[in-house]
Amino acid sequence: MSEIKALMFDVFGTVVDWRSSLIDNFTAWAARKGIKGDWTALVDGWRGAYMPSMDVIRKRPESDFVILDDLQRQSIEPLAAKLGITGLSPADFDYLTKGWHSLDPWPDSVSGLTRLKTKFIISPLSNGNVALLTNMAKYAGLPWDLVLSAEVFRHYKPDAETYLGAAKILGLTPGQVMMVAAHNNDLAAAQALGLKTAFVPRVTEYGPHQNRDFKADGNWDYVVTDFNDLADKLGC
Repeated sequence: MSEIKALMFDVFGTVVDWRSSLIDNFTAWAARKGIKGDWTALVDGWRGAYMPSMDVIRKRPESDFVILDDLQRQSIEPLAAKLGITGLSPADFDYLTKGWHSLDPWPDSVSGLTRLKTKFIISPLSNGNVALLTNMAKYAGLPWDLVLSAEVFRHYKPDAETYLGAAKILGLTPGQVMMVAAHNNDLAAAQALGLKTAFVPRVTEYGPHQNRDFKADGNWDYVVTDFNDLADKLGC
């Protein structure tokens, strides 16, 4: 598809392994601090609060947009209390929230993105805020050309403003942009607006709780095994 000029990537789950990264980080941190808690349950519960917290923001005017870091910070204290994790200071909760800034990439992410960058503009198109995505890129070595996020457009995916805004800000038509994601619903929203689509499975994203996105459920333009396979198919 020679008309494709830019690739937009979902990040959490598609580019980085958020679950294992956070569990490992928090378990080691808690051991150093002498804090006891079920960190696996905390991470899974925190991710469970992700979409509901953004749904609240979607109902508000653009002027009332709240970035993901702030939503995550609001979610973590009541969740910790519910799980019986006590003795945490405000600084501790800030540390846990910043854990989302330092997530490990999947094994193929950096090499695949580096290859794709030789031929296409590459950027995240994530619900993460700009500082989060920038810090993550520095930590994980993600070679983005720029960082686009929900914060830029003051709308969370799957709002149309995010996908169409990404094309507009690059001076491209929707058909010149391809959304790359491990989530069928993300691709469905992009495809409905005229973007090209590529599905890459990340079947261990949710660990034992994974119950969807094991395979492509739509008529996507590309279905690949990983980012290097996508690079192969796109001639990079």
